[in-house]
Amino acid sequence: MKVLVAGGAGYIGSHCVRQLIAAGHEPVVVDNLVYGHRAAVPATVRFHCNDLGHPDAIDAIMAAEKPDVVMHFAAFAYVGESVTNPLKYYQNNVAATLHVLEAMLKHGVNKFVFSSTCATFGIPEKMPLTEDSPQKPINPYGQTKLDVENMLKALAPATGLSFASLRYFNAAGASEDAVIGEDHEPESHLIPLAIGAAQGSRPALQIFGNDYPTPDGTCLRDYVHVDDLSRAHIAAFAKLTTPGSQNFYNLGTGTPTSVLEVIKAVETVSGLKVPASFAPRRAGDPPALYADATKARRDLNWTPKFTSIEPIVAAAWRWHQSKPKGYGDRK
Repeated sequence: MKVLVAGGAGYIGSHCVRQLIAAGHEPVVVDNLVYGHRAAVPATVRFHCNDLGHPDAIDAIMAAEKPDVVMHFAAFAYVGESVTNPLKYYQNNVAATLHVLEAMLKHGVNKFVFSSTCATFGIPEKMPLTEDSPQKPINPYGQTKLDVENMLKALAPATGLSFASLRYFNAAGASEDAVIGEDHEPESHLIPLAIGAAQGSRPALQIFGNDYPTPDGTCLRDYVHVDDLSRAHIAAFAKLTTPGSQNFYNLGTGTPTSVLEVIKAVETVSGLKVPASFAPRRAGDPPALYADATKARRDLNWTPKFTSIEPIVAAAWRWHQSKPKGYGDRK
């Protein structure tokens, strides 16, 4: 199938593009390169450098490409920034997604795979999180993702749009061949920050809180390899054949890993010490977030290849070793 990948030059989108090719599909990428990297997309893949906030441009791309499926990764995802600049997040994460959906429906494209997040759940009442857990986001980032989910729920019966909304937990790692990986600016994810601290290319790591009700006092999170996430997106295509179908899946390993366990994995894989110090808790950080991915495993026949933290860190380490300055395209 021809798959239009919005945000296909970003971290998760670029890995999904490679997985699409490996599965025999034809990806086409649209990305404004605000956070994405042109070098992350194979030169053989058609690339449109456009902003989803421009309805005429997206309409023209949809008309020219006539994709079978649209995958949507093009969101802003910095929680803190969403609090200080919520309008930016509503414009990009909600309004721009609306432009994509309008163009799809206008041109008869009715299959949509949406990159959602466990941030729609907010601070959970109990763990692990299932698809039916209460959704009470505590920041504009999570709220904008939930707003799109609700928009999709309304469109499906009204238009025949079929969609899968995939709620990620902590995307992590890099391609096993170290060709593409994680290069954000600013960087907010624990694994690249810990690797950078070990390499001496970033400041010493700050560990926010060591008094949580967890085995070692630090937060527990569910780290899922970015290629495993990508394979789940492709598996979701099979659930889009019935017009108006609505599909929601939590994507995680179901195995929580603490901050200190991540640091230990980085030290084991790299052979380097991670300089770190404890800092006060951050507001809104739940003690634990991890998935019950039973539904995805059952319905999508999805089995994560990377089920523990060390091989995920090892993949990230290979990328950062081979690309110490990332893609090298930042000013």
